[in-house]
Amino acid sequence: MAKRKRKLTAAEKAEKKRRKKEYETIFINGKQKRVKRPPTIDGMDVDEFILRNADPIWLHQNEMWEYITDDEEYDDEKEY
Repeated sequence: MAKRKRKLTAAEKAEKKRRKKEYETIFINGKQKRVKRPPTIDGMDVDEFILRNADPIWLHQNEMWEYITDDEEYDDEKEY
């Protein structure tokens, strides 16, 4: 007869939950590997969060010029 599986203690459950939140399991060469999850803000990738919420002044101050859109400049030039 097979041995019964014991229940996890509260501390073991908490540790399992923390590990699951911090790491994700991926397959590399047919084997499972545990790697750290990428950082997120409100469930979004950090870069995506910045693109959605940053204003042009903040982007300029942090030298992220490639994310600044030129839509506003073109609107000003069209008005004659």
